[in-house]
Amino acid sequence: MPSVHGHQVLEMMITSEQPYTTGSLIEAITQRFGSDARFHTCSKQDLTAAELVDFLASKGKFIPADNGFTTHADKICNH
Repeated sequence: MPSVHGHQVLEMMITSEQPYTTGSLIEAITQRFGSDARFHTCSKQDLTAAELVDFLASKGKFIPADNGFTTHADKICNH
């Protein structure tokens, strides 16, 4: 199974135009990419959805919002 880049998750969040909690984001990722999907970023590989969400949070990719967090296109690196 191919690995999904974390940028695709951030783009999914932007497109949805809704805030997420950690749990609701993991659920949305699972619904969109499947329960067996693995993820990677520019510096990490072979992550679960939960590990990806934790990693993105640790990198400051989320913006606090009412009832959770969102993200913005400027949070996606361009390299």
